[in-house]
Amino acid sequence: MLETVDIPTPVPGTGEVLVRVRAAGVNFFETLVRQGRYAEAPPLPMVPGVEVAGTVEALGDGTDPALLGARVAVPLFAAGRGSGGYAACVAVDSAYAFPIPDSLSFEDAVALLVQGLTALFLIRRSPPKGKTVLVTAAGGGVGSLLVQLAKRAGATSVVAAAGSAEKLALARELGADLAVDYTQPDWPRQLASLTEDRGIDMVYETVGGALTRAALEALAPQGELVFGAVGRFELDKPQLEAMLLRNQSLKGFALLPLLTPTELAGGLSELFTLASTGKLTVVHGGRYPLDEAVQAHHALESRRTSGKVVLVP
Repeated sequence: MLETVDIPTPVPGTGEVLVRVRAAGVNFFETLVRQGRYAEAPPLPMVPGVEVAGTVEALGDGTDPALLGARVAVPLFAAGRGSGGYAACVAVDSAYAFPIPDSLSFEDAVALLVQGLTALFLIRRSPPKGKTVLVTAAGGGVGSLLVQLAKRAGATSVVAAAGSAEKLALARELGADLAVDYTQPDWPRQLASLTEDRGIDMVYETVGGALTRAALEALAPQGELVFGAVGRFELDKPQLEAMLLRNQSLKGFALLPLLTPTELAGGLSELFTLASTGKLTVVHGGRYPLDEAVQAHHALESRRTSGKVVLVP
């Protein structure tokens, strides 16, 4: 259960800054935590939220005075913090307070933390240049960014897979060349028709479960399946053996191990520059007051949202 409570404002320690939160990201895994269904449930009570953006309001000892008043994005998940973002203020190591361009909104900056970094590092880990690629959940926070970044990285054709006509239309607006509704039982066959039976060279799969098996049907010989839905892998031995016979490859993706300090800073700088200069469109799926966090969760659980859902304290 989520409820709004008053707690003391944190005091920044040595090397820390106090950030007044202007936008906090909401992620699907946090709905599972609320329901007690997450694999690694944190001890209760806890404050959910792993990403925020806001202004630096106070400094701890030994912190650069120039940070006071700065607009910053804070990836708490990269700082070893799995909670704390659904709040009016957070105290964090100043090394994880990344500057936001003046032309970039707090809501856009938050959308580029978990989702933006995931999309960017999927592209870096498996470059799509010269390939036909399939993006699952193409209307979501990761997928809507991944469609655009794959095109920028030189994909020959980007195929968007999503669960509604509205999300497919959004993916096309963002640059997808083809689109398929994966709520239709014959969608792999539709995809084969769209690609003139050539198949997909690479699948960026961030949904998991039965969708992975269906997407595998569309993968071309020597194709690559990049799997980023940790905890939802359901391919069995016969399917893996069939991949071997088709010279296909399976590559896992987990974001956190890839985020060295240098990679994290460089990745966020690239994303913020692209978005602030209009070269990357951030899609928002809802903006809720902090005390309506439950409603924000329900919106995500409905699977009707596109892009990023945020809380605004």
